[in-house]
Amino acid sequence: MMVCSCALIAATSLMAKALGPLGSAALGIEGTPLHPMQVSAGRFGFAFLALLLILTVWRPRFHGIQWGTHAARSTVGWAGVSCMFAAAAHMNLADAMAISFLSPIFTMMLAIPFLGEKVGRWRWLAAAIALAGGMLIVRPGTDAFQIVALVALSAALLMGAEAILIKRLTSREPPFQILVVNNGIGAAIALTAVLFVWLPPTPAQWGVMALIGVTMLCAQTFFLQAMRRAEASYVIPFYYATLIFATFYDFVVFGDLPAWISVAGAALIVSGALLQVWREKLARERKAAAA
Repeated sequence: MMVCSCALIAATSLMAKALGPLGSAALGIEGTPLHPMQVSAGRFGFAFLALLLILTVWRPRFHGIQWGTHAARSTVGWAGVSCMFAAAAHMNLADAMAISFLSPIFTMMLAIPFLGEKVGRWRWLAAAIALAGGMLIVRPGTDAFQIVALVALSAALLMGAEAILIKRLTSREPPFQILVVNNGIGAAIALTAVLFVWLPPTPAQWGVMALIGVTMLCAQTFFLQAMRRAEASYVIPFYYATLIFATFYDFVVFGDLPAWISVAGAALIVSGALLQVWREKLARERKAAAA
């Protein structure tokens, strides 16, 4: 299920790229390229519409909704998705996805002040390795540096912050309730923000935006089911298959391949993240043994 989620997440970024200036020109999509916030509005709006259809058949009872935490999570999540779509629209898709994988490192750092977690030297080493990989891809101070890479870095930071809020919600609310409330608030935020950048989409662009929304909803569902059926330490490493799918899609559709230094950077990011997962698993096992 996690592999299915990865394939779908990479597909949404590919479709976002197709609606941007580079993708529209390469694929010959009619109409003016859409602003990333408009693509983000399609993602949240159509996902919420799909959820409303589900709710007309299955009517679960919602209870104990943490509105403040949900509002913060949805705001940060919307901003992260918008930044991710902007990065995907203007740079190599594999590079954008690789930079976004720094989000667990930012989550670890933010967990210290916000969740009171203690971080040992191994997890700091994992963070250093991943950040070094990020710098290889971003390459600040060189001719290869792209300002849009900072947008991808912002997406990683925002998604890391979102993960902190998700941790708070999952301990108090059921997954489907979180999914519905998140997409509902996200749709309200996205559809308000898009008023400032709105351009009339063509029928093809409407179709792609609808597909992005439904695809992301399916990806979220697969992700939640995978997390429910198996331990996170087993499931999370498979999440990095997203990078493989993104590279494959980008090559097949746009003929783009990442530079060797970007591949090296991505390898460092994934290595650092997997080291962090391994250390977290060991810490949980030791804690369980001591209990």
